[in-house]
Amino acid sequence: MQQPVNASAVPADLVELGRITAAYGVKGWVKVQPHSAQAEVLRSVKQWWLVRPVPQAARGAVAPEPVSYTVVQARAQGATVVAMLQGLVDRDQAEALRGCAVLASRSVFPQPEEDEYYWVDLIGCALYSTADGPAQLLGRVEEVMDNGAHAILRVARQVEAEGAEPQPVLDAKGRPIELLVPFVQAHIHGVDLTARRIDSDWPVEY
Repeated sequence: MQQPVNASAVPADLVELGRITAAYGVKGWVKVQPHSAQAEVLRSVKQWWLVRPVPQAARGAVAPEPVSYTVVQARAQGATVVAMLQGLVDRDQAEALRGCAVLASRSVFPQPEEDEYYWVDLIGCALYSTADGPAQLLGRVEEVMDNGAHAILRVARQVEAEGAEPQPVLDAKGRPIELLVPFVQAHIHGVDLTARRIDSDWPVEY
């Protein structure tokens, strides 16, 4: 079995891609449920970092350090990914990893095609609207979801404040207002990851 590595060797840009749900077969393979439709990252990267979940009763405890595994083989299996990890030789070893989060360094993700984006890169971007003229801030992308047909941005509404950080927009009960914006060409007109900005024609008061 793999051993924990020195904390200084753990990449600072790890992204959680899925979780191990079960052993697969009897030769040490594991089955992973990806977090998004972009499971090709799980299949293409050659190094996974596994982290065991913190038990519910131990919330507040120090999270365990990630453990590095070399991916020998990985392939799609329906909606999941199955993989052979170096050092795992039987079902018991694979089953012992059930529940572990699977992470990979963002720096080793394959280069996306033109006009394609990794969901993790969209999170945190500011979404602007030009539906009513000059660009207005709609809010910040908090999550990217899949409805089966296309991606959807979950956006926390914000307004620009002079000389200060954007402020959240709240409803009458003081709860943050959110928008669900389809991430499709019909509404998304530009993505600038360097500037952390997405331009759209989504109505401000939708």
